[in-house]
Amino acid sequence: MSRRRVVITGVGAFCALGHSAAAVGAAAKAGRSGAGRITRFDPKNLGCQIACEVGAWDPEPVFGRDAKKLDLFTQYGIIAADEAVKDSGLDFSKENSDLCGAIIGSGIGGLNEIEQQHLVLLERTARRVSPHFIPKLMINALSGQISIRHGLRGPNYITASACASASHAIGLAFRTVRDGEADILVTGGSEATITELALAGFSNMRAMSQRNDDPTRASRPFDRDRDGFVMGEGAGMLVIEEYGHARRRGARIYAEIKGFGMSADAHHITAPTPEGEGPAKAMRWALRDGATDPERVNYVNAHGTSTPLNDAAETRAIQSVFGGHARRLAISSSKSMAGHLLGASGGLELVLTAQMIHEGVVHPTINYETPDPDCDLDYVPNEARPLRIDHALSNSLGFGGHNVSLLVARAE
Repeated sequence: MSRRRVVITGVGAFCALGHSAAAVGAAAKAGRSGAGRITRFDPKNLGCQIACEVGAWDPEPVFGRDAKKLDLFTQYGIIAADEAVKDSGLDFSKENSDLCGAIIGSGIGGLNEIEQQHLVLLERTARRVSPHFIPKLMINALSGQISIRHGLRGPNYITASACASASHAIGLAFRTVRDGEADILVTGGSEATITELALAGFSNMRAMSQRNDDPTRASRPFDRDRDGFVMGEGAGMLVIEEYGHARRRGARIYAEIKGFGMSADAHHITAPTPEGEGPAKAMRWALRDGATDPERVNYVNAHGTSTPLNDAAETRAIQSVFGGHARRLAISSSKSMAGHLLGASGGLELVLTAQMIHEGVVHPTINYETPDPDCDLDYVPNEARPLRIDHALSNSLGFGGHNVSLLVARAE
């Protein structure tokens, strides 16, 4: 079977920048930060006391009484998936459900439920632990709930590879449609890890910014004075489908997914290789998979965490792949505004990349104030830029040495 073309026809998002893909995209173009002091619990004992929280919202209209059966990461993911399906214009009741599915990513899953029920166990005995505990915490609950909600009987599973989780899911979903095993898939990622335990762990390993007195300026990817990432939460979801199917039903096409590359550093459980060999391999594989010369790429949505090691290594990886063309690339980091959504970051960032391709504008990397000699490329500092994006890469690099790059393009 020849390779089929795969396109993005629906997007959904739910995070600190907004509770819809349109709101998130507008906030990103405006360069607005979603960071603030943590309100979900008292963070006074933590080194990092700031995060990009989703803000006030009411689950009751969406889930009713079923909200108590769903961990936050599942709720976030369902909201974004519902939006992506609605945005696509699909009516799944009219599709072959065996060729429709959900392949989703999450790095950690039901951490809120684990923490809450552990307290119940300690304070109120084992008999008081919720019967919903296991179905809420399991990381595959999200893909299962999406399939139940929309009647999707095709491929259905979760990928878990830390901060590369959603991008692995999207890449595998792309291959599944391209190879004819499905016609339509919901894909992306969701994460909800703004909890006291998670923040304590990340803070104590010194991975997070401690600019507690200035939250909106804390995430500063590629800036010389960066001191760590800011935790985010939420979901980014997409509907992808076979190109011919999309054209026949007159769907709006945001972008085409053309290539998927992945690699492992085999170096360290949390630190990247200094020269970025792993991310470079993932980008090269994505370009090769999409039969695209590096010079045709003009935008990179970087992993761009705002940690000293990651940003320098990713810059070297981009320079290795693109050579002299690297200086002609527009590069930006969505995490400068939305924070780091861990396993969901690749989903949100591909939603934003698809919007940028469709609209012809690149969102900025905010808080870029002091150039770093080790990060000397064009990071679209502080203001959005009009740009016709022909081909783009979206990078995700995870603890464990997991690297993923997705190649997307204008759909001709």
